[in-house]
Amino acid sequence: MPFYKILVLIHVLSAILGLGPGFVMIYIVTRAKTMTELRHAYLIRNRVHIFVMVGGTLLLLTGIAMGLMNPLLFHAIWYVASLTTFLIALAFGPVVLSPRSKPIKELIKNHQGDDIPQEYFQMAKKLFFYERIENVLFLIVIVLMILKPFGMINY
Repeated sequence: MPFYKILVLIHVLSAILGLGPGFVMIYIVTRAKTMTELRHAYLIRNRVHIFVMVGGTLLLLTGIAMGLMNPLLFHAIWYVASLTTFLIALAFGPVVLSPRSKPIKELIKNHQGDDIPQEYFQMAKKLFFYERIENVLFLIVIVLMILKPFGMINY
């Protein structure tokens, strides 16, 4: 099997194992009814996030490697658009999501009692709004990679 095909296989598997779990991360925590359940849900969410990070890293690395092996990809609008969209989605983590998730983590860590405070729901609503935007960006990348619309960039 040629190296390029191996990269494609790793790329596709990384999308499944990395992006797939990312689409359920909101659902995992929205079903919690008590603070004990919420803490456990965030523990599971953090473990699932490891798959997302590893898969996302492999997606980026294999995608760029395929572009370096086949430089014509850098002239394909679908490739450039998907790479740009993917990088924007990746930037969401440290720039948009992390500042909104840190107060939630602190609240969950320090809250006394088993009731979920209203403050959590307000913060989570804002966080999940941006996570949904990120999920839409990843869906756009997937559609671009599958359909490969648009032509080549003419320089």
